[in-house]
Amino acid sequence: MTPPPNDDIQLLRAQIAAAAARLIAADGADYGTAKRKAARQVLGEQASANTGVLPDNHQIEDEVRLYHALFNADTQPARLFRLRTVALQVMEALEQYNPFLTGAVLNGTAGPHDDIHLQLFADSAKEVEIFLLNKNVNIDLSETPHFKGPRYEPVETVSFLWHKEGVHAALYELDDMRGALKARSDGKPLRADIAGVRALLIMSTHQET
Repeated sequence: MTPPPNDDIQLLRAQIAAAAARLIAADGADYGTAKRKAARQVLGEQASANTGVLPDNHQIEDEVRLYHALFNADTQPARLFRLRTVALQVMEALEQYNPFLTGAVLNGTAGPHDDIHLQLFADSAKEVEIFLLNKNVNIDLSETPHFKGPRYEPVETVSFLWHKEGVHAALYELDDMRGALKARSDGKPLRADIAGVRALLIMSTHQET
C-alpha cells in the first residue's frame, strides 16, 4: 500500500486527534483507547494498517484543551480549580511521601470525568497503605506502568476518595525520585510538587481577578 502524501498524513493526524479529544473530554476515555477508537472512526478498516498516521499524546492534549475552550468554557476552569485544590489537600496530607501531581489535573485538561493522579515516593508501598488505612480511608489496590518505561516492573497503586474526588496514587521507591522533575519533550512539566501545585492555584486566582 502506497503511503499517503505528507499533507494528507498531517490532515489525518489532525482529524484523529480531534476525534480522540472528543472521546476524552466528553466520555472520559483514556488516551490509548481514544486514539484507537478515533483512528477507526477516521480510517475505518484501514486503521490497523496506518499506525504511522496516529497523532502523539501531545497533539491530542492540545485538542482536548481546544475542545474545553470551545464547549466547556463556562464549567471546565472551575472543575480544574476544584481538582487542583483537592489535589493540594491530599498532597499536604501525604507530604512525608514526597507527592507529585501528574496527568490531566496538572496539564490543565481535566474535565468532569477526570480523577487526580499522584506519584508518591516512599520506603515501601505498605507504609503508605497503612498510613491511609489508619486515617480511615478505604483503598483499592491496582498496578500502574512504571513511568520509566516497559522495561521496569509496574508499581502498586492505591485508589481512594478524598473530599468526594477520586485519587490514584502510584507508589514508587525513593530511588525513583531521581530526575522526577524532568520536563516533557515539549518543555512542560511531567510532575509538580506541593509548591508547584500551590503556584498553579495562585496563578488561576490571579487570572480570574
